[in-house]
Amino acid sequence: MKVLAAMSGGVDSAVAAARAADAGHDVTGVHLALSESPQSHRTGARGCCTLEDSRDARRAADVIGIPFYVWGMAERFGADVVDNFVAEYAAGRTPNPCLRCNEKIKFAAVLDRALALGFDAVVTGHHARLSGGVLRRSVDAAKDQSYVLAVLTRAQLAHSIFPLGDSTKVQVRAEAAERGLTVADKPDSHDICFIPDGDTAGFLRERLGERPGEIVDAVSGEVLGGHDGSFAYTIGQRRGLRLGRPAPDGKPRYVLDISPVTNTVRVGPAEALDVDEITAVRPVWIVAAEPEGPLRCLVQIRAHGSPRPATVIPAGQGWRVELDAPDRGVAAGQAVVLYDGDTVLGSATIDSARSRAVTA
Repeated sequence: MKVLAAMSGGVDSAVAAARAADAGHDVTGVHLALSESPQSHRTGARGCCTLEDSRDARRAADVIGIPFYVWGMAERFGADVVDNFVAEYAAGRTPNPCLRCNEKIKFAAVLDRALALGFDAVVTGHHARLSGGVLRRSVDAAKDQSYVLAVLTRAQLAHSIFPLGDSTKVQVRAEAAERGLTVADKPDSHDICFIPDGDTAGFLRERLGERPGEIVDAVSGEVLGGHDGSFAYTIGQRRGLRLGRPAPDGKPRYVLDISPVTNTVRVGPAEALDVDEITAVRPVWIVAAEPEGPLRCLVQIRAHGSPRPATVIPAGQGWRVELDAPDRGVAAGQAVVLYDGDTVLGSATIDSARSRAVTA
């Protein structure tokens, strides 16, 4: 097959491209320039869109012996990922930009262009397994990225290749060293690539401005303090509240609710975070047809969360997810991903969450 290998400049995408070439595919490497003014160098493990990353990707392509190009996609990335990120926080939700980047950039804009140019598939260094259209977890549970790939449609998965799913990260790095790839020991990127200094609140403040509001105790209704913008908070947050005094029982308070309309952040005890029912919208079903009735499965509700048993019930244009046991810190804007064992069934976007015991 004629395939396009998306090369970020990291070790995973380099080894994925090399494996695709070894498999006999006609491989072309491409680096996505996603920043309008990229930095020259990375700082530690921050970011993944610097000029250094572009040069690392080119050197890897040279070692592998494949053609290499750079595609400028900063405008599309800014509109579909960065602007969406800002808008979601302004609306009181907590987005996952990696999900949006996979959905809108790597497997929409890039895949569409690749297919138009005559390529058969896009190769990436994601840690997940894909066979016969079935998306499964990586054998390396600590590096599994099936959660952030669960937004892809069956049509997109049909033109995707993930060569690393059967290997651990240790094996990938060792293979990179054996191949003479200089990125073998390059640190992984753990941060939001367009916020290289890691200061999410500062990034949002620059774009949304200061929006002073109140921090209110959800139990007593007392105003405990103020903030410069509700966008700087997320559900379940404990640190950085700067309330000045503890709760009457001496226990810490957590962010329970964010209201962008009133610009109010409500805080309260940890147990008030417990939810066991989630409403999810914009579902994407990957395996076979979407069920018409209740489905027993495992669900994952954050990128690094653990799967939890639940019942998923179709409801209107979305799902109602009833957890067997309460979970905490469930934030609107994140994804809920459904699994049957290690197989991804589908995903949807969390719209709201509640405790059935409290609201019954």
